[in-house]
Amino acid sequence: MNTETLDITKKEVEKKGFLDIQLDPELDLFAEIESLKKEKNAILLAHYYQEPDIQDVADYIGDSLGLAQQAEKTKADMIVFAGVHFMAETAKILNPAKKVVVPDLKAGCSLSDSCPPALFKKFKEQHPDHVVVSYINCSAGIKALSDVICTSSNAKLMVESFPKEQPIIFAPDKNLGAYINKVTGRNMLLWNGACMVHEIFSLEKITKLKVRHPNAKLIAHPECEEPILRIADFIGSTTGLLKYTQSDSSQEYIVATETGILHQMMKASPQKTFIPAPPNNSCACNDCPHMKLNTLEKLYLCMEYEIPEITMDEELRLAALRPIKRMLEISSKAGI
Repeated sequence: MNTETLDITKKEVEKKGFLDIQLDPELDLFAEIESLKKEKNAILLAHYYQEPDIQDVADYIGDSLGLAQQAEKTKADMIVFAGVHFMAETAKILNPAKKVVVPDLKAGCSLSDSCPPALFKKFKEQHPDHVVVSYINCSAGIKALSDVICTSSNAKLMVESFPKEQPIIFAPDKNLGAYINKVTGRNMLLWNGACMVHEIFSLEKITKLKVRHPNAKLIAHPECEEPILRIADFIGSTTGLLKYTQSDSSQEYIVATETGILHQMMKASPQKTFIPAPPNNSCACNDCPHMKLNTLEKLYLCMEYEIPEITMDEELRLAALRPIKRMLEISSKAGI
């Protein structure tokens, strides 16, 4: 292996950053990553929104709930998390003794950023009779202020674990919260946060696309805005959307979520057609810029040097662990 990484120390890497490291273009990154997994007893967890190469080399691909469940039960010494920062934080909260590394520490989340813990703490204090249900797409600081965490797969279940008369604050996603209010008949108080990817879909462009593809079903993630959900043929979590396309008899789908999931949809149903729902931007792209910061090259380097590493204050970790554990226990009892 002829790369600059052979002659550079971990301290130098931390100072220079991965962008300044030139890898041998002939290096087989897939083989090297598989070798590093065995050498370091590492598990690679990847979200559905990662680039196809990362999905193909991952040990487990899933949505936030599945990734949290895998992180909780892994026996690996090192967790390599190809996703965004809050997901790796969740893995660290569940595994304080394990090393958790990420390909790019700057891979954040617009939804998580829309709910700063200090501001949310003040908001919560204004409603002392409310319990807090927080979507997993939030920081450890928000998790620590929550009574239970949910994912798009189990949000309805988590909300309904409280009596109907119990006032609830739902954070940080207003669109998911509004959808859960609709399907449960609740009137939760919603924090005004949203995902930049799921808010850019154009109702006008999707309507025109449906005219051009009359047999295509529109399937949407509940983080989308209400006008999109209103015309959707099916609404579900990322995993829910994938499973639906496998079991449904239709042959064509317009998919209103981040485009990374199309890779798994096409692998599972190669005979079907999957069309990304058009956004309202001029570049016609609905990729998450944070998710796509991770690359196969960065993944290899983070495994080789075991950085960037996720660390966390123990008091914060324990406070954030409680609502996550509650979610996992309720999900387990429900068979999810």
